[in-house]
Amino acid sequence: MEPFVRTTGVAAAIQRNNIDTDQIAPGLFAANTPKEKHAEALFRNMRYLGDEPNPEFVLNRSPWDKAEILVVGENFGCGSSREAAAKALRAFGIRAVIAPSFGGILFNNCFRNGIVPVVLPKEVVAHLADDADHAGDGARITVDLEALTVTDNAGHAYAFTAPEQQRTMLLHGLDEIDFTLGMRAELEAFWSRDQQRRPWVYQPGKANDAR
Repeated sequence: MEPFVRTTGVAAAIQRNNIDTDQIAPGLFAANTPKEKHAEALFRNMRYLGDEPNPEFVLNRSPWDKAEILVVGENFGCGSSREAAAKALRAFGIRAVIAPSFGGILFNNCFRNGIVPVVLPKEVVAHLADDADHAGDGARITVDLEALTVTDNAGHAYAFTAPEQQRTMLLHGLDEIDFTLGMRAELEAFWSRDQQRRPWVYQPGKANDAR
C-alpha cells in the first residue's frame, strides 16, 4: 500500500450530507469496472450525463478536476460496505477526505486504500469548504497524518485524531499482513512459550487425544 505522511493539494467541496457508497461508486457500474477504470466509477451518476461529463459537477471543472482532497458533508460513505467506493476515490487521486462524520465501514476502508479520513467539527468543515469553493486554484489544504493536523489556505491548523493502528499502517504503507509480520519476533516468542506449555497442540493427531 502507498504510504501517506502528508500532502498539500487542491481541495474540492461537495457539501451534501449522507452521500452513501452507492453514490460514491454506483453498484452496477463499479461491479463491472476493471481496476484501471476505477476512477471512472467515482460519483458516476453525478459526474456524467449519460456518457458525457456533467460540466456543472465540481470534479469536472478546473482546478478541482485535479483535487487531492475532498471536503464533504456529514455521514459521508454511509450505506453498504462497498470497498469500491474507497478504491474509486483513490483511483481518481484523492488522498484525504474531510467531513464532520463518516460511515464506519468507509472510514476503515479509506485507511486500507491509502486515504486519510479526517473528522473535524462542522463549522471547521464549512470554513474549509468555503475556502475550496472561492479560492479557486489558490485553494490548498495540507493534511498531515504524522502531526495529525489540517492546515487551511491561510495557515490555520486544526487538530484531528486517528486510530493509532490504522495511522501507523498508513504512515508506513503497511497492510494487515505486513503489520502482523512486523510482530514476528513477539509471535515466535509466544509460540515458543506455548509449545512448552502445551506440546500436544503442536503434534499432529495429539490435540484431540489430550481432551
